Order: sequence, then C-alpha cells, then structure tokens
Amino acid sequence: MASVLSVHDRQILTAVNSGASSLSFVGSGFIVLCYSLFKELRKFSFKLVFYLSLSDMLCSFFNMVGDPSKGFFCYAQGYTTHFFCVASFLWTTTIAFTLHRTVVRHKTDVEDLEAIFHLYVWGTSLVMTVIRSIGNDHTHFGAWCWGQTGRTGKAIHFITFYVPLWGAILYNGFTYFQVIRMLNNATRMAVGISDRAYQFDSRTDTKALNRWGYYPLILIGSWAFGTINRIHDFIEPGHKIFWLSFLDVGTAGLMGLFNSIAYGLNASVRRAIHERLELFWPERLQSWFPNSSRHRNQQQQSELVSLKIQDQQ
Repeated sequence: MASVLSVHDRQILTAVNSGASSLSFVGSGFIVLCYSLFKELRKFSFKLVFYLSLSDMLCSFFNMVGDPSKGFFCYAQGYTTHFFCVASFLWTTTIAFTLHRTVVRHKTDVEDLEAIFHLYVWGTSLVMTVIRSIGNDHTHFGAWCWGQTGRTGKAIHFITFYVPLWGAILYNGFTYFQVIRMLNNATRMAVGISDRAYQFDSRTDTKALNRWGYYPLILIGSWAFGTINRIHDFIEPGHKIFWLSFLDVGTAGLMGLFNSIAYGLNASVRRAIHERLELFWPERLQSWFPNSSRHRNQQQQSELVSLKIQDQQ
C-alpha cells in the first residue's frame, strides 16, 4: 500500500466528499426550509433542530466550496468547516440537555435558556476555531483543508475538535440513558394503576424515546473513522491509508444527512408536509395512502419532547 495518496486517490476522495456533503446539504436544507415555511413547527423543541440543521447545512456548504489547491479557499474551508461542525455536535448536546431537564428534572424553564444555548454553542465553536489556528499549517488532507502537517497543529486540531466531540457523545449517551430509564420506570409503575388507554400512550412515548437513544450513534458513525485516521496520521504521518481516508471523508460528509433524518424528519414534519400535499392532491388519490387521521394523531402523541415541554408550560 502506498504511503502517499496518489492524484487519482485524491480525485476519488474529492468526489466522495462532494457527493456526501451535497446529500447533507440537501437534507439539512430541507429541514431549514420546513421550519421556515410551516409555522406549526416553530416550537422551542424544533427550533433547536433548526439550529442543528442550519449548522449542518453551512458545514456541508463550505466543505463543498473549499478548494484545497488555493491558499485562501483552503483556509476558508478549514476554519468554516471546523466552526460549523463543532457547532453541529454542540447543538445535539442542547437537545439532549433540554430533554433531560424537561423529563427527568421536571423543569419548565428551557425556553429561557435559549440565549445561554447560543452563547455556549457559537462561543465554544469560535474559541475552538481560534485555538486551532495555533501551530496552523494547512495541507491537502485528501479532499479538504482540514488536516495539518505540523505535529503541534495535529495535536491542537485533535484537542479542539475530537476531544469535545467525544465529550458530546458521552454526554448525550449518558443523558438519553437516564431519560429512557426514568420513562421506562414510570411506564412499569403505570401498568398497575392506570387504564388501558394510558398504558398505550406510555408505550407509544417509550417507543418514541427509545429512538432518541440511538442518536448518539450518529456522531459515532460519522466520526469514528475520522478519529482513527487522525490518530494514525499523528503516529505515522508519512503513511496514508486510502480506504481509511475514504471512510473518514464519506461518513463525516454524511453527518448532516443523518442528523436531518433522525432529528428533523419526525412525525410533526411528516404531518405538516402531508397536510400541505392534501390541499393539492385529488381526493381520489388520498385514499391510496393508509395514513388515517387516527394514525396521524398517534404519531403526534409520539413526539415526546414537544409534548413534554408544552404540557409543563
């Protein structure tokens, strides 16, 4: 295996990066568009998803337009990608925090914390990006200007991105574990004292919440290969592994798409889109779709975060 990526290898990585980033840009842009068009989605819980999607969209955009062959565009791609990718995974921690504070701690002041969330996300992203400029020595790392040749630069890059990234993964996993455990305990307690309808609602909420338990896996799947690649590049800087770089670029570029599907395409968004489509579809075509109003109401009840926040305010 060659220790240095060939021109052909770089072209492949560039194509993979552009393709994956394009999918993420379209997916996250779709969520941003839905939030802008549908007023019923402008609730605090989905507002956090909007900020997450906006960060993903900008991260994907700058990841596509950056040109590693030109100095200015190389710097622009490196810094903007770093800033918005950090902002993206930090917004996932605010969503986890909001869920935990509402469900576990039974607090109703989450909307009052929006300004703090912005200061935390954008401020931390800016600080991490500025610190990253120390020992800055951008190089053509496959398809993007995100890697650095200097040993100090590599270490700072790892500290300012991958350390907070895995901290966010651990925090999200621990938070969702606590929330799921509490809801499961509440469901078991409700079995003996509640009627059948309430038990059904509890099972519906539990099913919805269990989906959230898989969301930390999005960050793991998106950045596991990147983390391994950075560590390998730090230990053996003269030996590039093409297949590892391929998986690194591909999975990282798809983070925005994964987030848009997991966080954004929930029942509220699908219901809003379905209601708009019903205005234009002929009535005879609507009968082809099995989504009855009763089924849509059950989907609405499964939106645990929105319901919990609204019910306690």
